[in-house]
Amino acid sequence: MWIVTIDSEKCDGAGECVNNCPVEVFKIENGKCVVVNGDACEGCETCVSVCPNGAIILKEM
Repeated sequence: MWIVTIDSEKCDGAGECVNNCPVEVFKIENGKCVVVNGDACEGCETCVSVCPNGAIILKEM
């Protein structure tokens, strides 16, 4: 199981995580990325690698 969190202070809403996540964990709300389907996360770390601001934290539980 993976836990995905977003540092909202670092997130600029670029949407790279939304556009690249293969299981649609994220969406943009009010100009920021939010986790909407965290249970689907497979831990591929694509979101971490494409986030230009390092706002995504991925931890294995």
